[in-house]
Amino acid sequence: MSETSLTGSHTRTPLALRFPSVLIFLAVLGLFTLGVTILSEGFGIGVISTSFVKTLGKTLCLCLVALAMDLVWGYCGILSLGHMAFFGLGGYAIGMWLMYERTRLIVVDSLVASELPPTAQEISDGIATQIFGVVGASEFPPVWAFAHSLPIQLAFVVLIPGLFALIFGWLAFRSRVTGVYLSILTQAMTLALSLYLFQNDSGLRGNNGLSGLQNLPSLDAVPQATVSLWFFWGSAFALGAGYLLCAWIVSGKFGSVIRAIRDDEARVRFLGYPVDAFKLFIFTLTAVIAGIAGALYYPQAGIINPTEIAPIASIYLAVWVAIGGRGRLYGAVIGAAFVSLLSTWFTGGQAPDINLGFYTIQWVNWWTVLLGLSFVAVTLFAPKGLGGLVDLIVDRTSPNRHGADLGPDPGALREKEAEK
Repeated sequence: MSETSLTGSHTRTPLALRFPSVLIFLAVLGLFTLGVTILSEGFGIGVISTSFVKTLGKTLCLCLVALAMDLVWGYCGILSLGHMAFFGLGGYAIGMWLMYERTRLIVVDSLVASELPPTAQEISDGIATQIFGVVGASEFPPVWAFAHSLPIQLAFVVLIPGLFALIFGWLAFRSRVTGVYLSILTQAMTLALSLYLFQNDSGLRGNNGLSGLQNLPSLDAVPQATVSLWFFWGSAFALGAGYLLCAWIVSGKFGSVIRAIRDDEARVRFLGYPVDAFKLFIFTLTAVIAGIAGALYYPQAGIINPTEIAPIASIYLAVWVAIGGRGRLYGAVIGAAFVSLLSTWFTGGQAPDINLGFYTIQWVNWWTVLLGLSFVAVTLFAPKGLGGLVDLIVDRTSPNRHGADLGPDPGALREKEAEK
């Protein structure tokens, strides 16, 4: 049977019809967005508070970076423990412009009453002093050279994580670093970046980070209830677009190749495929997606500091995807949404303490223990994660498979299928 006859129907059939889960996800996301809008304080009846709208918007951003993690780990088999570094770099890129422009407006307003009009250098010095006075500096470091330009900083949201991942991935993949060694390398990269950003002379205010990001420049008259909805809509759109992109990538021949790399990289390499190029593309693309998610997340959080880039954040991301069910795009979204919202409930002091008489369990302190136990339980007893429950609900049946496994993971090609 020719390849054209095997794939021709796929090229004619829309993605949503071949994979109904994509259409279902987009419909659920649209209804969720509409419901939050109607119930919000900004445009609705005020049932949902502005702070909770921000929480939901941040959750959608975490779902987007979880999608990226699922694509690189669940489908391509690269366990990256550094993708939250790309998430943070995207946040720093947009945060620099937000902080610069907001400070510029404050400085201009303070100098407007002076007898002589302030010069451009005086304004620049005033901005630098306001921003970097907390670390004992009064001049702009080189990394702030384009902080005044919104278009350039928006480009940096994509370019900086993408170039960082491209260089790191090229060095790692061409050296044939795989498995746990690659995971350790990505974790070391993340640790080195976070330690560098903790230094006051890094140019990004060290441990103080960038703050006040929730205040959009020149929009002081717009209430936060409205601004939070704008970011919520943007986060929902980005998640929907990201889901479509990831579904499109994994649905065709490209998706089959990266799954084959996950299952048996050596065999794919022997078949003549440029494995390093495939892995580098996925690694770089997912870093860009993570950067975009971070650029939407931190204006809603209001602050970013090097702690957000620490290795533990990337480990949490891997746990979210594992709990949701790796190798399932909707599983990554479910896992990120479930764990992040549950974390907000437990660590926000809303969960009631449990008094055992001899000891009181305070969930603020015990949440990470519960999360770790949940990860172990899912790994041992429910390897398909929460996404596997969705399969059971819709009574999803396994396809008729033939032959022996060609890969260690469930869903790998079978011997007779590969012969077609």
